[in-house]
Amino acid sequence: MASNSKLMQFLRILGIIEGISFLVILFITMPLKYVWEMREPNLIVGMIHGVLFIGYCLLVLVVGYKLKWKLLTIFWALLASVIPFGTFVADKKIFREKQDDNILPLDKL
Repeated sequence: MASNSKLMQFLRILGIIEGISFLVILFITMPLKYVWEMREPNLIVGMIHGVLFIGYCLLVLVVGYKLKWKLLTIFWALLASVIPFGTFVADKKIFREKQDDNILPLDKL
């Protein structure tokens, strides 16, 4: 149970970091690229975001499988990664609730 809890915690952290990188691309590096013709920040942040995005998607699949999530829950968690602010909503609506479901009450320890 502890390893599942750690996986869930890691997913929540990765989701927040991935969401921040997505917002940095949308609101900082894309304007730099297309308004001020500065390509380098977009290349660097884009590569970082790509790695985070792939890691997030893979981790959603692993956690969903290990915790026996419904396919619809996995779908919403994956969809959240392509919508601005989506991973923040997923953290609040999916991951936090699923993490709370896996915490044993003190009398069951």
